[in-house]
Amino acid sequence: MTVPAPAADASASIPVSELARRARLMLEREFPVAWVSGELSGVTRAASGHLYFSLKDEAAQVRCVMFRTRAQLLPFEARAGLRVEVRAQVSLYEARGDFQLNVEAMRTAGVGSLYEAFLRLKSRLAEEGLFETERKRPLPRLPSSVAIVTSPAAAALRDVLITLSRRAPQIRLTLLPCPVQGPDAPPRIAAALHRIVDTGCELVLLVRGGGSVEDLAAFNDEAVARAIAACAVPVVTGIGHETDFSIADFVADLRAPTPTAAAEMISAGHVELRAKLAALHEHLQRRMRERLDRQGRRLDDAASRLIAPSRRLELARERLDGLQQRLFRATAVAARRRRDGITALGLRLGATRPDLPLRRATLARLERALARGAEQALSHAAQRLQLAASSLHALDPDAVLMRGFAIVRDEAGHIVGRADELRCGQPVLLQFAEGRARADITGFPGDTVAGDGG
Repeated sequence: MTVPAPAADASASIPVSELARRARLMLEREFPVAWVSGELSGVTRAASGHLYFSLKDEAAQVRCVMFRTRAQLLPFEARAGLRVEVRAQVSLYEARGDFQLNVEAMRTAGVGSLYEAFLRLKSRLAEEGLFETERKRPLPRLPSSVAIVTSPAAAALRDVLITLSRRAPQIRLTLLPCPVQGPDAPPRIAAALHRIVDTGCELVLLVRGGGSVEDLAAFNDEAVARAIAACAVPVVTGIGHETDFSIADFVADLRAPTPTAAAEMISAGHVELRAKLAALHEHLQRRMRERLDRQGRRLDDAASRLIAPSRRLELARERLDGLQQRLFRATAVAARRRRDGITALGLRLGATRPDLPLRRATLARLERALARGAEQALSHAAQRLQLAASSLHALDPDAVLMRGFAIVRDEAGHIVGRADELRCGQPVLLQFAEGRARADITGFPGDTVAGDGG
């Protein structure tokens, strides 16, 4: 028995990232791509478009990721609680060391072979380029004739007819009846699409109401897909509900989420044109009304100025009479103003010319009055002067002294007016009208005289 040789260094360590990488490579090498069934849980669609969820059963669960390029082709909505089968590669998310499945495809549980056939056909047609955007044909903006390929009993036909009759009743519609489910449906749908060229229609509506995957199987048929691709005019599909996708939708020139939406899309140009025509009609009417109003006002103005020649002469005569009357009134007013001015000037001249005799008499009278006044003023002044002189003479001390009186002064020269201001033996100075004398006070009246009085 041969024992494997030990590693060169069993004690050597490796980085965690290297360990995760080796584990991922081993899982991807040891486990081939396989179908795994379970129930969806924690479904999240990231902003990038990637789909993240868990797949679980009664005993376990595993994290899964479905990248955007795969997730956008899902023909149904992935939601929690839905039982599905996924075709996945066992792998490991190295950044977190999480065991996960990289999902390439998903189908609802039980569809099995039908869904596998859908995926195979879709992959093959995609490789042929039938889904490429470059081969999609633009729709006519204002289609005048449209062919409808559907069942006469389908509710989708009624929805399309109601929508088009409301939005674009002028479009000529041609129904190419065919079954939309069952084994006869695919060849009948393909045959109807091949007959479009005979109808002369510009556009095809391929419509059907919602249903299960089995009900929509006719639109996942290769013959139908190739008939759509080979159709002589653009094809618009409105199959099932908004979340339903079929091979026919991928091949068609335009996919609508519902039959009603398909009818709205092909009639959008007519609706826009009708709205534009209505706006233009309203604008034209408004402009016409404005122009008619403007022209009417011009006509009324012209009519008001249009006068007959006889009326023009009459108006001219009336105007001439008026001007003549105004001239007469102006002349009379001017003459009256001149007369009034002359009169006023005469009055002013009379008021300013002097009356010499009167002025001479007045001057003589004033001279006499002035002489009398001057004489009387001099007489009154002489009388007042004489009276003042008399008063002044009466108050003159020299005049009093001339009558024998004397002025008594003390040693300081102050006038003594009372006897009690003197004392015995006090020398005094006596002033007479002519000359002065000194004396001593020897006594007062009532005192005993010792000797001769002096």
